[in-house]
Amino acid sequence: MAEINKTTLNNGMKSMCRTNRGTVGGYFLAGRNMVWWPVGASLFASNIGSGHFVGLAGTGAASGLAVGGFEWNALFVVLLLGWLFVPVYLTAGVITMPQYLKKRFGGNRIRLYLSVLSLFLYIFTKISVDMFSGAVFIQQALGWNIYVAVLALLGITALYTVTGGLAALMYTDTVQTFVIIAGAFVLMGFAFHEVGGYEGLFEKYMYAKTNMTLSRNPELYNITENCYTPRPDSYNLLRDPLSGDLPWPGLIFGITIISLWFWCSDQVIVQRCLAAKNLTHVKAGCILCGYIKLLPMFLMVMPGMISRILYPDEVGCVIPEECKRICGTEVGCSNIAYPKLVVSLMPIGVRGLMLAVMLAALMSSLASIFNSSSTLFTMDIWTKLRPKAGTKELMIVGRVWILFIVALSIAWIPVVQAAQGGQLFDYIQAITSYLAPPIAAVFLLAIFVQRVNEPGAFWGLMIGLAMGLVRMIPEFVFGTGSCIFPSKCPAIICKVHYLYFAIILFFASSTVVLLVSYGTSPIDKKHLHRLVFSLRYSQEERVDLDAEEEEARKTAQQQEVMENGTLEMQTEAGDERKKKNPLRLCFEWFCGISNEPAKDTVTEEENAAAQENLTDISEDPIWRKVVNINAIIMMCVAIFLWAYFA
Repeated sequence: MAEINKTTLNNGMKSMCRTNRGTVGGYFLAGRNMVWWPVGASLFASNIGSGHFVGLAGTGAASGLAVGGFEWNALFVVLLLGWLFVPVYLTAGVITMPQYLKKRFGGNRIRLYLSVLSLFLYIFTKISVDMFSGAVFIQQALGWNIYVAVLALLGITALYTVTGGLAALMYTDTVQTFVIIAGAFVLMGFAFHEVGGYEGLFEKYMYAKTNMTLSRNPELYNITENCYTPRPDSYNLLRDPLSGDLPWPGLIFGITIISLWFWCSDQVIVQRCLAAKNLTHVKAGCILCGYIKLLPMFLMVMPGMISRILYPDEVGCVIPEECKRICGTEVGCSNIAYPKLVVSLMPIGVRGLMLAVMLAALMSSLASIFNSSSTLFTMDIWTKLRPKAGTKELMIVGRVWILFIVALSIAWIPVVQAAQGGQLFDYIQAITSYLAPPIAAVFLLAIFVQRVNEPGAFWGLMIGLAMGLVRMIPEFVFGTGSCIFPSKCPAIICKVHYLYFAIILFFASSTVVLLVSYGTSPIDKKHLHRLVFSLRYSQEERVDLDAEEEEARKTAQQQEVMENGTLEMQTEAGDERKKKNPLRLCFEWFCGISNEPAKDTVTEEENAAAQENLTDISEDPIWRKVVNINAIIMMCVAIFLWAYFA
């Protein structure tokens, strides 16, 4: 385990040293020099954190195969990312998703709203879920104090995120992806061997019932058979649209809407694609990610089901008092399914490998979120507060923001512990269903409908947010309940499945966007060149809606660079010791900051060449056909698996 983590850290340090971290493009987009396989590996590693190991296995233990549909749905959406969305983001010449909306619509309110909402989602869903799931694993496997374990993991993750930028993350993501997959394959082998193979899983799962089913307080609650018996449709991906826990219309259409937000407009994912060398490498990376996404069903969901077969009294516990003793929560212990397999099945040495896998997954996911949230805050919020901020200041602010996120995450640990009831994977998907569909609607319409304008997009987001909060707040006030203690939330609000609600919210937001847009003045076409899919190859000059603001900011930056450069030359001339101070030099290297004025200044020709490289979407015809054929093959494989398990 120590060797694996050492290798991971070494790769991050090497990439940190060889990448130009002192520029915005070098730190936030890895200089756009990444080839397809680190892009694909990083896409997968950024998506698969410890929350997936604990959450997918836990939901698999509780209700069977259907949760694997979340992963297989992504195979199709990730292709939309590479073929439809990224070409527009590249030609737009943007670094962040709010920055794209700013160029597309103008104004500041949409960009600011999206930045704040994204940071909110990062802190209270992604980071909190990963921290909780990592803590569950470590607590089950080693008995460590949760706070000590999480503090150590956050500290190491923040270290190479702060120092290395995106290049370090993508290289370490590549190493961690292979560690994650290798370790998960090892555990899958042990689990299937123990249960009697693939056939043994499907023969025994329906009989995986706890022996402890008698209520210890009959006056307070009673336990019915359906509370501890596996669902009759446990082996089906597509379940009844009314009685199913994951109804098939929601699994197909609702998850697609959520996936549109996560895979096609979320900063964590899109930033990896924007760092690729060219569009062909983007597409190839998306295909690699799609192929790897076939694995979680077999590496996580099915082992979770096996865990319930092997340990029904613990993983499938139903008595609240007993569940509290086993895992610390009264509503059930299915979240310990994966850690329980590791602790009970694997030899001591291999157990260390699996701990390394979980640590790698947790670090990878958290590091991606730290870096992307740093990009959002620095480029979309700080530049508004400090329009004159130069490159050096932006680099420092980006690192400091990561440290702030770490501190806030640590402070949030008690809240995460208190909210650990229910299914972890359902928790994150439900929150996303209430907040993400309006964002998905706005991005989809912004890219494919030229007529959509700023008032339409803004009011679509606002109406969507209001509808989402109307559903989300009562659900958290009343709680989601359990089989024994149903929720008291009014049926008219909470009885609509969250995946159905995502569909309703998406179409309601889209309707508002279109109605308001067609009822107000359109955006002139001169502002839309290379900002919408139909105009992605346009060669006409684009007049950005934020051109004046950007020009003013660049002028202010150049003026500050000149002033700071002059002041620095005077200061260093008067104090030679400060210039050679080893501590100062170490700090500047640590943060990727250069104090040499010549390196901060570029000619207009160099700037134009760099911009042309960032916005180029040309492809070699042969390799374009290769990736297109591979995309078709991958879709065929996915369709076969959907049909086989439907």
